Amino acid sequence: MIRIPTSFLYFLPLILCLVLVVSCNRPDTDDNVELLFSVRNNNSEIQFPSPTVHFDTVFSGTGSITRRFTVHNPSSNDVTTTVFLAGGKKSYYSINVNGMPGTVDNDSYFKNIAIPKRDSIFIFVKVNINPSLQNNPFLVTDSIVFLTGRREQDVKLLAYGQDARYIIADQGHPSLRFKVVAGEHEVVRWTNEKPYVVYGWAAIDSTGTLEIEAGTRIHFHANSGLWAYRCSHLKVGNQDGTLGEPVIFRGDRLESWFNEDYAQWSRIWINEGAQVTINHAIITNAFVGVQVEALPYDDGTIDLTHDSSVKIENTIIKNTQHCGVLSRFLNIEMTNCVITNNGASSLQLEGGEYMMKHLTIGNYFRQAERKVPACYVSNKISAYNVPFTVKADFINCIITGRNETEIGVSKDEDANLEVAFQSCLVKSKNNSVYFDEYCLRNEDPKFKDSDKLDFRLLPESPAIGAGKPNIGVDKDILGNSRSNPPSMGAYENGR
Repeated sequence: MIRIPTSFLYFLPLILCLVLVVSCNRPDTDDNVELLFSVRNNNSEIQFPSPTVHFDTVFSGTGSITRRFTVHNPSSNDVTTTVFLAGGKKSYYSINVNGMPGTVDNDSYFKNIAIPKRDSIFIFVKVNINPSLQNNPFLVTDSIVFLTGRREQDVKLLAYGQDARYIIADQGHPSLRFKVVAGEHEVVRWTNEKPYVVYGWAAIDSTGTLEIEAGTRIHFHANSGLWAYRCSHLKVGNQDGTLGEPVIFRGDRLESWFNEDYAQWSRIWINEGAQVTINHAIITNAFVGVQVEALPYDDGTIDLTHDSSVKIENTIIKNTQHCGVLSRFLNIEMTNCVITNNGASSLQLEGGEYMMKHLTIGNYFRQAERKVPACYVSNKISAYNVPFTVKADFINCIITGRNETEIGVSKDEDANLEVAFQSCLVKSKNNSVYFDEYCLRNEDPKFKDSDKLDFRLLPESPAIGAGKPNIGVDKDILGNSRSNPPSMGAYENGR
């Protein structure tokens, strides 16, 4: 069962008691009343200071649905509040406050609404959407703001803008809301008929299995992600490979200008003991593409007794605000992958074992200055400041980018470090003991068009035919047969 590490804040009860004693004879005022809201979601009545109203019908035609919730004044005094839609005239929503409709002209703005002591009012919310329109956002969000004296509260609104399968978080705490999509010992398969839209975290519980069919499109709302919890199983794409039908992981905003937003969603998060295979996927516009790490328990301890297996093949990870792949403690095998356009390192590997074959890492991130190398390997876990053994092998890889040196290796004397680059094209000003004699240093790989993230090799590329033969990789990322000797990187022979 999924458990979230938590920390608790403690307040001084004595000070609280003194405040209550001093104020016991003062009447409540508009400045200190917190309204409560009763919302019925999933057939249960929930009372919150700040809830979410779900419009959970997937429409087949024009959608015009009204939901109702109650606003409670729990104090012993009458209060007044001002109510309005945060989205104003641009909102898909309209509201009615205790029988008074709002209009487009006044942005559904209601001033000085009276709520008697220990009484309540009704708010009616209407949404108008045609989900068959492909230019709608997947998730239509807004909020109703309540200004009561100096206190501001809001009720979030969530509706579906297109016909898709929606995964909506329903448990956890405010900083990590999730929905279990594959429970313990359960096998769930996501198919490619309709896109999936994730609001919060889609979580695979221990011993649960999620299989994602080739060609499936998965869209994540802001701060959302896919979570392979301890000892879970995740299988992405057909394991024999399906060329031309990648699984797409991206944000839920489809407008073209969001293509330059490199933190639309959070990440694919993989914990210890998980068994993960990703084959033929595109992971784009996340804060981190893939994060593989052991999850600490509440007491800060980490259990590494469970064997993990993370294999990523024929996959493109691009356009991330932070790392493309970030790993701590655990093990990863990657083959025929492209990692590019990352605000920090494309690969950040701290502790663990790594086998990297035929990677193309071309980090030409331009949104901000990047002060770290494209490939960083360390035997110290930065998040915990502890040394941990690392073994990393790079074979037939291309590692380059805008910086003068794109290879960084950091060694702590209190842990073992083994790093080897074999037959790789690397950009590095350092004379590194980690490069073998067949590495090509500081040569232009002659990509077809790095500005457009097209890392196929031109015919004059020095990487063609310069790789180490017989390493068990028969085809490239596009399904082309490898030559003997093969080309470095994810693409073979400029095709």
